[in-house]
Amino acid sequence: MTSARLSFGGEGQMTLAAEAWGDSANPPVVLLHGGGQTRHSWQGTARVLAQCGWYVLAVDQRGHGESDWAHDGHYSFDDYVADFRGVVATLASPPVLVGASLGGLVGLLGEGERQGEFLRAMVLVDIVPRIERRGEGQVRNFMAGNPRGFASLEEAADAVASYLPHRPRPDDVSGLERNLRLRDGRYYWHWDTRMMQSFAKGASVRERLEAAARALTLPTLLIRGQISDVVSPEGAREFLAAVPHAQFVEVPGAGHMVAGDSNDVFTEAVLGFLSSL
Repeated sequence: MTSARLSFGGEGQMTLAAEAWGDSANPPVVLLHGGGQTRHSWQGTARVLAQCGWYVLAVDQRGHGESDWAHDGHYSFDDYVADFRGVVATLASPPVLVGASLGGLVGLLGEGERQGEFLRAMVLVDIVPRIERRGEGQVRNFMAGNPRGFASLEEAADAVASYLPHRPRPDDVSGLERNLRLRDGRYYWHWDTRMMQSFAKGASVRERLEAAARALTLPTLLIRGQISDVVSPEGAREFLAAVPHAQFVEVPGAGHMVAGDSNDVFTEAVLGFLSSL
């Protein structure tokens, strides 16, 4: 299954990088990554979904991967939602969103605060309105860490292994290169660290997210990593109480990065949901 490189004009003349798999005449699925990830996080899942008859689009959100960074260093949830709306507007029919962490928050706000038809269905990957502060803090610390970059891919791999101790450190670390930018002989993460400063300064969006969740009427699936420190069992229960029609899957042994921790089980859960639509 081959893929095609695409780009979209985002809010404020931002250019967003994307990759597509499958026939564009098929029903669309948009894969929206979490903070500190890129569209490459979805490659295994994207190929399987395309083979099963879906048109799959994975997008680098602003400030990530090969998409533009904000020239003024300012990032807001409304910016991300506007970008996502722009991508959805290019599709022939409302897509299913599979959104991890930041991508799920963007989808939840976009659908819950929609005006008119927007999404066909939504899969939230280890994200709910009630986010555990400890887990969120660890994500922020990792993304803001190592501002001077790394001398080698091995150093970057050590940083990832320290952040994700439950995941075996790979012997071959060459795959990390697509998540790094080489500048002046050193490797830097692909994301704009100013993004975290913007989120820290912004007002809490939890009330908006809770209202958006209560407004959901479309088919919804929440996937939680069993050992996630970002979404607790209590947070998941609160979401399911607010969205009683939502389905729920818990992936054994997976943390917040569910798709990366247990991709086969994750993909199977998504396919099962899609087949029910």
